[in-house]
Amino acid sequence: MKKKVQLTKLAPNCGCAAKVGQGTLAGVLGNLPKFCDPNLLVGTDTSDDAAVYKVSDDLAMIQTLDFFTPVADDPYDFGQIAAANALSDVYAMGGVPKTALNIVAFPKNMDVEILGEILRGGADKVMEAGAVLAGGHTIQDDTPKYGLSVTGFVNPKKFWKNYGAQTGDKLILTKPLGAGIINTAIKADLVSEEARTAVLASMKLLNRSACEAFRKFEIHACTDITGFGLGGHATEMAAASDRTIVIDTEKLPLFPDVEMYASMGLIPGGAYRNREYANKTGVKSSAVLWKEDVVFDPQTSGGLLAAVPEKDVPYIMEELNAAGLQAGVIGEVTDRQEWTLELR
Repeated sequence: MKKKVQLTKLAPNCGCAAKVGQGTLAGVLGNLPKFCDPNLLVGTDTSDDAAVYKVSDDLAMIQTLDFFTPVADDPYDFGQIAAANALSDVYAMGGVPKTALNIVAFPKNMDVEILGEILRGGADKVMEAGAVLAGGHTIQDDTPKYGLSVTGFVNPKKFWKNYGAQTGDKLILTKPLGAGIINTAIKADLVSEEARTAVLASMKLLNRSACEAFRKFEIHACTDITGFGLGGHATEMAAASDRTIVIDTEKLPLFPDVEMYASMGLIPGGAYRNREYANKTGVKSSAVLWKEDVVFDPQTSGGLLAAVPEKDVPYIMEELNAAGLQAGVIGEVTDRQEWTLELR
């Protein structure tokens, strides 16, 4: 490359922190026409991770897309992270990715070798997932953006939704939290090398092994944790399941130095939008402030959050630990209270 460019300096919000807020989205989507098709098993009604369309009694398509601004300065890393993030929606439904298409926006005056590295990173991650990269679309834009449109396969009788959580279920999270806070510290040139290395490795990690571990058990509800943060996605799960989700903030798996950066106020703007939306549905909290910030911190290529029967938890955790994942049992599902989300 002719000149090294710090990609994260080119966007005010990095990765999934650039997502439009849940409240804004809900207002816009509520005015769109409703589509009725008996084969559309999952659409927009429950804010799920992807659409699911039944093709036959044994086959359904999972369709999703995701793209965002740079979340890493290295273009190859950025491509890998963006691809892993897009592929994650298929894993969150219990499916297997099959095809992918590139989505690209790129400045006309930027070195095209950077674009080549971004695309190479994405292609390598698609290949790692066992899927096929089959094309894409590019436009010129002042801010680089990259992601994928992904199609996956799943059995229409066995896929997971972001609702269906039952009273007494335990909540398992398969990756640490604090990616948005760490990435804010990176942009401010305040991050430790340990924290930088840990968050990059986690964002590049496919949720494939977590999905494969979960498939061996009964999963009542599942979603992946991305731009709306743990709090936002848990709120969606609770509301759609007509339950309350209780999160034990003492048991959250965290990236290194998250407490220090959160206490310094290195909180991305998306965290405040996520908190504001959750408060509209009701939040009860006795957690310390920095842990609340972590709960609402927008994640990029975060882990899977699953509501599972309590009896299966030891065996699921054994599988996740064997896969080398930093997973944790972080809470439980209760009957619906006056609030949707409780933080302890």
